[in-house]
This record gives sequence, C-alpha cells and structure tokens, in this order.
Amino acid sequence: MNTAELVDLGQQLRVDSVRAADAAGSGHPTSSMSAADLMAVLLAHHLRYDFDRPAHPGNDRFVLSKGHASPLLYACYKAVGAIDDAELATFRKLGSRLEGHPTPRRLPWVETATGSLGQGLPVGVGIALAGKRLERTGYRVWVLCGDSELAEGSVWEAAEHASYEHLDNLTVIVDVNRLGQRGPTRHGHDLDAYARRFQAFGWHTVEVDGHDVDAVDRAFGEAISTSGQPTAILARTLKGKGVEAVQDREGLHGKPLPEAEEAIAELGGLRDLRIHVHEPPAARMLHAVRAGHLELPRWDKGSEDVATRDAYGQALAALGTGRGDVVALDGEVGDSTRAEFFAKEHGDRYFECYIAEQQMVAAAVGLAARGFVPYASTFAAFLTRAYDFVRMASVSGAGINLVGSHAGVAIGQDGPSQMGLEDLAMMRAVHGSTVLYPCDANQTAHLVGAMADLEGIRYLRTSRGKSPVLYGPDEEFPVGGSKVLRSSERDRLTVVAAGVTLHEALAAADALEGQGIAVRVVDLYSVKPVDRLTLRRAAEETGCLMTVEDHHEEGGLGDAVLDAFGDGRPVPRLVRLAVRTMPGSAAPDEQLHAAGIDAESIAAAARLLVEEAIVR
Repeated sequence: MNTAELVDLGQQLRVDSVRAADAAGSGHPTSSMSAADLMAVLLAHHLRYDFDRPAHPGNDRFVLSKGHASPLLYACYKAVGAIDDAELATFRKLGSRLEGHPTPRRLPWVETATGSLGQGLPVGVGIALAGKRLERTGYRVWVLCGDSELAEGSVWEAAEHASYEHLDNLTVIVDVNRLGQRGPTRHGHDLDAYARRFQAFGWHTVEVDGHDVDAVDRAFGEAISTSGQPTAILARTLKGKGVEAVQDREGLHGKPLPEAEEAIAELGGLRDLRIHVHEPPAARMLHAVRAGHLELPRWDKGSEDVATRDAYGQALAALGTGRGDVVALDGEVGDSTRAEFFAKEHGDRYFECYIAEQQMVAAAVGLAARGFVPYASTFAAFLTRAYDFVRMASVSGAGINLVGSHAGVAIGQDGPSQMGLEDLAMMRAVHGSTVLYPCDANQTAHLVGAMADLEGIRYLRTSRGKSPVLYGPDEEFPVGGSKVLRSSERDRLTVVAAGVTLHEALAAADALEGQGIAVRVVDLYSVKPVDRLTLRRAAEETGCLMTVEDHHEEGGLGDAVLDAFGDGRPVPRLVRLAVRTMPGSAAPDEQLHAAGIDAESIAAAARLLVEEAIVR
C-alpha cells in the first residue's frame, strides 16, 4: 500500500471502531482511534500471518495489551476478511465472539486474554522466549500497549527480562495518546520520558508521530532490523483522532461517540478496504514431542523420609525426560523449590525468571500459548503477587502448572512472611482450577505426572520438611480422589487432612486407638475437585468430620470439604482445625502445636467431640 492507501485504511479502522461501539452502546472507540494508523501499517506492511491457519508455526504473534481497544482489533479482523460486517455489529452482544475484551477462548487469532492492564507485554515476553529459545521458526512478537499501563510494575519486570534474554524478536508499540480513564497520564506526550525508561532497561527505542504512516513504517522496519535487543516504538497519538468533538478531549474514555453518524462522515464515510497480509515463511509445525520413556521416580514404602518438594523436583526432571513439551520456570528459588533438578538435566527448557513472579506466570502463559506444558514454581506465599496473572490465565483458558513450596506454619523459623497460608483458598477460587496437596513422595510424583495432561490452572502445594513415605510406588492417585488410610465399623469420627497435617492425623489416630477411640483418617490430596462420595460416606458412617489444615481457616481444606454437602443435603457436624493466629518464628513442631494442628491437638479435639475427654 502507498501512503494514501495506508491513511485511508487507518480511517476505515477508525470508522469501524466507531460503528462497533455504537452498535453495542458501549466500548472504547476513542482508545481504538488513536492506534488505528499504527495497526494499519503493521497489517499492511509488516505482520506475517495466515488468518486461515492461526496455528501456523511461522505466524507472527500479535498481543493487544490494551485490550479495551478491542473495537480496533475487530476492525482489523474485518479488514483482513477474518470476520464480516454483520459479525462486527455483534460486538459485546450475548453469544458473540467479539467480547468487550478479546479472549482466545472465542477467537483463534487472539494469543492471550487482556483487559487487566500491564499483562500483554509480560505474556508477549513468554511467547518471544518460546520463539527465540525453543521453536526457532523466526516469527516476531508484536505487542500494542497503552501509555497508561506503563505505570504497572509488571511492564518493567517484562522490560528487564526481555532485555536480559536479548529478545530481538519482540517489539512493543506504545500508543502514547496522553489520556487515561480519568484524565492525563503521568507523562502525557513526553516520549523522551518513556524512552529513557526503556533505554535504561536495555531496549532500543524509536520515537515517532503515530499518525505519520510513513514514519511509522520506517520505525517498524528499524525494529525488525535491530539485533540483540528488543525494540520499543513510542508513538505520539491523539485519543479520538479524526473527530474534532472527541479528539484529545478528557471525559470520553469508555464511551461510544455521542454523534456516531456525524463522526463517520467526518472520517470520510464507510469503506471496505481489504488487506492481503504477508504470508508467514514456511516453518515446521510444533508438536508436543515425547523425548523418551516416562519413568517417574519411585520410593519404597516406609523408607527414609522424603520432602515432597524433593519429590516434585525429581518427578519434574523425569517428566522432562519423558516429554519434550514440558518446560520449567522458577522465581530464583529453584534450590528451595527443587526446580533446579529439572534445570540440571534440561537446561534448554528451563527459564529462570528471578524474583519477578508476575513475569514468571506471564511467561508460563506465553509458553502455553505456543503449545508447551509449563511448570512454574516459587514459594506458595509469593504466588500471591502474581494472582491477577493467574486469574487472567484462567480467562485465557491457558493450561499452566503452578507449584508452591514452603507452605504453612510447618516451614518453621522463617516466620509468617514466608508461609503460604492463603494459597489453597486463592487457587480454589480460580475458575476451572485443580488444586492438589500431596503428603508423601510417591503421591507427589504421580500427581506431578498427572498434572501435565489436565486442563486449565493446576496448582500443587509442596512442603519444606521431610515426611514418611506412606504409599507404595505403584499406588494410584486419581485427581478428584482421596485415600482412606484408617477405617473400621467402630469409627466415631473422621479426620480429614492433607500434606503435613495428614501425618499428624495418623499419629493422633494411633494415640486415640490406644484409648479405645476409633478414628477414620482421610487423605484429601485432591482439594479441588474434592472427593464428595468418600466424604459423604464418612459423614454418614461416623457422624462427624474434623478437618485439619496448615492454612488459614478461610477457603482451604475445611471449605473444600463443605463443598461435598452443597447439594442441599444436611451438613454433618464439622469441626475445623486451622491456623487462626499470626505465627511468629519457632521450630516446625512448635509451630504446629501453637496453631493447634499437631497430633496432640487433634487428639484432644477428637476426645472432646466423642465426649471422652479425660479430666486431669
């Protein structure tokens, strides 16, 4: 396309953005209009993409980080013939693929869900890592950001990581339109302020008038030719460009244009230009290859004590040997999470994200978008920093495995800042998630292997301290199941536990048995989905359930057990032992006792429940 045609295409994208928002009665047309010329040049001259084959391994990847500008994205889809005018008019309507913020669940050309600002670039880094280090098919990653979202710390985690990894296949286009939702952005139109920041992180920068299509064209060419570092194109634009009533004016964010017909006329009226996007180069299709025979580690029942974090590391390394699509990421605590076991055997598929948990989860999402099976690990407590990325990963339908180590008060002397006491609640709340909490080495290994073939967000909780090997290596642990470790017709109470507290529950059951009190013990290793049938049977046969968890009372094991009785049937007598105070520093056994979740506390609570309390 020549200059006049590019200008005309930009105007078409503006008109269709206005029309889509007008048909919906809502949306963000002014945020779309500012970036229309940028997208026109990208589509017409630089993007290499086969819209009939969105899975083509040679396709460039585009991420709309400013997801609220979805009218522009859908206008682009119309211009390339991926959707028609009738579908454009369904924007934001019930059942439409064209949601208010785009998601890959509905549209095959969308890489990741956006709308929570500050996430597009971090996920784009993950996609670029896949292209640079694993696929090597030569595709480029283009990310369109808004200037407002550059206030998010996650953007700068991504900026540093992209530079560190020399991701010269990554270009971020910043639509610097000066206006956020409630007024001017922090730096307004000061492109140099943004350039200094990106340059400080090691990026090549280009400052450009975002409405000069020839200058934008040269800027994109410069990005493509830059080697050894990512490029940030900082484009000065005007929000609502082309319509005098809204151009560069405050108070119009997130609103359809008040006089849409007049605005369309001012923009030159309706057009129906079609773009032939450049074909991607021929490339090998990525397949989930199996690298060898999968043989999970095995431990003899009753052998030496093994920490579940150690079992995780060994199982992950074995999984990496058996499956070439498995990758691992860690937040610079791999020696503690034991992800280092994978790194030592499969260094080419290991990604060190340093202490940047948002970037770690975002990179996992990007890698998953390219067909890999990521396992991302850090301390359970630190995953809270990345929770919005976990939430948005679920919106994307991303399949990622998250592993939180050093959970609960059982970690001991490090104190509450290091204790994951909210993680089960946090992960259970994620739509479609799977939450697992193994108690021994063989159980951990089997669950690590099972996670690879699950869908959605999968979370595994591991423990710091060593624990006995309760199960044999050939035992099976289906997701959604549980294990009844003690049971008799004389049971007067069921203790439901997982992980660390399961061993305490077994010790308590031994003590109670010596006092003539039979107690059933259930290992609820699958916290979500929960084994409803086993729990209901236990309630019917023993009359009372006691949950014991190294976690805060809210949202954890106790609430998972209650889920088994959410169908209207009577809820059994339920007692919940959990961490209810703010811990300090103490030895692990002291921590468990202070929290009231050790064997002694469980036994005392059980005696009271069965009215067998001993008065001393």
